[in-house]
Amino acid sequence: MSHEHVSYLELLARGAGTEAYDRPVLLARASGAGPEALAELEEAKQLALRVRAELEGRRRREAELSALFATAHDLAGLRDLDAVLRAIVQRARSLLGTEVAYLSLNDPTAGDTYMRVTEGSVSARFQQVRLGMGEGLGGLVAQTARPYVTEDYFRDPRFQHTRTIDAAVRDEGLVAILGVPLSLGSQVIGVLFAADRRARVFEREQVALLGSFAAHAAVAIDTANLLAETRSALAELERANDIIREHSGVIERASEVHDRLSELVLHGGGVHDVADAVSEVLGGTVEFTEAGAGSAHRAGGHAVREGDDWVAAVSAGGETLGALVLHGQPDLDPVDQRTLERAALVTSLLLLARRSAGEAEQRVRGELLDDLLDAPDRDRRLLRERAARLRTDSEAPHVVLAARIDRAAGDASEADAGGRESADRQRLWSAASHLAATRHGLASARDGGTVLLLPLGPGESAADLARQTARNLGGTLREPVTVGASAPVRTLLDRPDQVAVAYQEARRCLDALVLLHRSGQGAAAEDLGFLGLLLADGRDIDGFVGRTIGQVVAYDRRRGTELVRTLDAYFASGMSPARTKDELHVHVNTVAQRLERVGRLLGPDWQSPARALEIQLALRLHALSDAVTGK
Repeated sequence: MSHEHVSYLELLARGAGTEAYDRPVLLARASGAGPEALAELEEAKQLALRVRAELEGRRRREAELSALFATAHDLAGLRDLDAVLRAIVQRARSLLGTEVAYLSLNDPTAGDTYMRVTEGSVSARFQQVRLGMGEGLGGLVAQTARPYVTEDYFRDPRFQHTRTIDAAVRDEGLVAILGVPLSLGSQVIGVLFAADRRARVFEREQVALLGSFAAHAAVAIDTANLLAETRSALAELERANDIIREHSGVIERASEVHDRLSELVLHGGGVHDVADAVSEVLGGTVEFTEAGAGSAHRAGGHAVREGDDWVAAVSAGGETLGALVLHGQPDLDPVDQRTLERAALVTSLLLLARRSAGEAEQRVRGELLDDLLDAPDRDRRLLRERAARLRTDSEAPHVVLAARIDRAAGDASEADAGGRESADRQRLWSAASHLAATRHGLASARDGGTVLLLPLGPGESAADLARQTARNLGGTLREPVTVGASAPVRTLLDRPDQVAVAYQEARRCLDALVLLHRSGQGAAAEDLGFLGLLLADGRDIDGFVGRTIGQVVAYDRRRGTELVRTLDAYFASGMSPARTKDELHVHVNTVAQRLERVGRLLGPDWQSPARALEIQLALRLHALSDAVTGK
């Protein structure tokens, strides 16, 4: 085999372009080869070019067959018609080597054809154009059911040119266009196009190839229509319960969910148990949320798709309780949608059952507290048993708290005031009942507000509990709640009548907070100074004196000083140091030193009007106490 023949084989092996095949002849001519050698070389060149053309043809046919096989594979697993049609148009554009490919479908209702899929298009006007039957190249293909090709669209008189169509084609810059019909039997349902923005000739093989893609596209559309009809029929069969016989696989999942949900309900499962069970069966992730069920609620009980998620409203009696949200399964079978909806129904039943049980427990707690307030002479043994069933520790010290939502005047019109107050009482009772159940206490609606009986925690005072309760209820209701607390009740069931007395004290404290413009706060009588002393039914005089001037009294006892006597003289002389020193017969500097010591013990604001009034009252009570005890 000559060197030149080897060169041609090398060119074939590396897939060189046609111009490379002239090089061996030129080199031989330049080296002085004779006519015979040149003729033989020219013959080898022509043979190599024929082999190259044959190989190119085979590669092209292989690519075409591969694309057709890929398209057939897409059809076998058809789930998304748009994706299949887009793949067909992309492959047609790639194999025909055109700049643009697109597909239009006929609209029997409007009597025209419209763009369905475009690839390579840059004009919004072109992508939205509609062609009447017989108009333009596409309209002619749709009307005659025959392929048409033009090398130069605007110079071709065979087509009915309209201003709208020509403007769209010109906007896209198309020149050469090939269109083949999409046919189902004898019916044309659309047109598949390949187009270039320059003049070109489409070969017969290219027309046939585009026709093959058009046949696949027609099958895809027909398959999608059949699937849609099948889904519609399945939905009807499901409503009639015939879907069990037609789709056993899907029904097995539904049956499994039904069995598992029934078992959950019977064994006291919760909302999250339902979500876990449905997640496992449907192959996604289901979660319950108390928000975000708006569109699902409007769908009338049906699951709706939101992005890649499916949402089924959990509702009862017109009230939306939340939603079940399925993640990870955007293409959900209609029967699985019904499964999600049934799970939402079971969830609503569980929530209602939990709410009913909670409300029943709240009523029982309220009834026990009502009995302690209204009928303290009831059988104590029976009261103790009822408290034990509610896990209320009757031996622990408890505090009675009166809570109320106090709105500023003018917050609502007179017509709305009654309804708002009723709604406020209901919301407050619900929040207080939840708090009472959490702390193993009791709660009841009373006197336009709520009364709670809560145990004191370790190191906790009645004032601490009042402030904590105001914060808790206010945070739950998202508006200020005022809370007044009684002094601790030490013997809850040994003397049940003390609960009613403590409630009156808590109410007086609540009213005092409102009068002092401290709405939205929590306090006990001990927080309100001498006003608290007046409010408290127990009249804890020693406690008031100790809280007010106890440090001064203790200092005198330890050091043998006369700070209390100095305070008495100071207030008696109108808070004048000069007159005080005459009353005590001491130097004015001594008075000043004693008052400075008092300030360090009682705080810098001890001479403010409010503190001064409380200190004077405490001094009087201390003097009375000493007179009674003979100290």
